[in-house]
Amino acid sequence: MNRGAWLAGLLRVAALLPLPLAHAIGSALGWLLWRIPGNSPRTIAERNLSLCFPEWPAAERDALLRQNLRETGKLLLELGPLWFWTGERVLALVGRAVPGEEALATAVRQKRGAILLTPHLGAWEIAGLYYSSRHPLTILYRPSRLGLDELSRQGRGRLGGKVVATDASGVRALLTALRDGEVLGILPDQDPGQEGGMFAPFFGIAANTMTLVSRLALKTGVPVFLTWAERLPRGQGFVLHLRALPEVTAAASLEKSTAALNRGVEAAIRSLPAQYLWAYKRFKTRRSDDAKLY
Repeated sequence: MNRGAWLAGLLRVAALLPLPLAHAIGSALGWLLWRIPGNSPRTIAERNLSLCFPEWPAAERDALLRQNLRETGKLLLELGPLWFWTGERVLALVGRAVPGEEALATAVRQKRGAILLTPHLGAWEIAGLYYSSRHPLTILYRPSRLGLDELSRQGRGRLGGKVVATDASGVRALLTALRDGEVLGILPDQDPGQEGGMFAPFFGIAANTMTLVSRLALKTGVPVFLTWAERLPRGQGFVLHLRALPEVTAAASLEKSTAALNRGVEAAIRSLPAQYLWAYKRFKTRRSDDAKLY
């Protein structure tokens, strides 16, 4: 059995569990990642925390690492409920109205369109499901290395979202959606590789950052929002946060817009550092004269 089939089976089993139990099992798996030295998620997360919080005492960073790996375990196990439960049951996990959502709804009603950024913070999958159930949403999708492509496309699109790939046809679909006054859902904190990116500060480090969001915002003038779903303790559900990022659209240049995007993402992460995906090599691509960080 390949890794994708194994993970899909695990998620189907997790979908049979109540969310508190799924989160408890995920937390235990994360604790094991913290206890076992040398595993990839722990090594990468530990490195990222030392890069992004160098001023913190080592004991505080280690405590954050332990908590973060537990949250990462919860992140994996909650995919089962979020992708397989009924839409009504999933949406019931969002406990209250989202402050600031009226501004997003107004942009849709006025056919202005909007860009909704969902960084790898908290439970970003439920954020996409929530907004796609309420607004016309086109979601930019990057193929997964976990072998869950088909499952994740189905899971993300099942409440009305349109899922498009990160290729030329996908970009055309994004432009069409904006012209139609719809909302774009984009993960803004992925390393775009050698092409399609620009280096901008992120936690004080030059990070290769996608320029697609800033190019679209500067070209069309659409409002940009940042959202994340905070995972509540003991499987009690999620609280969605939404912030407007007007400086991304109002910036005088592509460089300033991209820097503003990273500032917005960083501020959100600093508000909830334990629930960021620190086990991702965010600083993998480096400038030619910079030393490798991993």
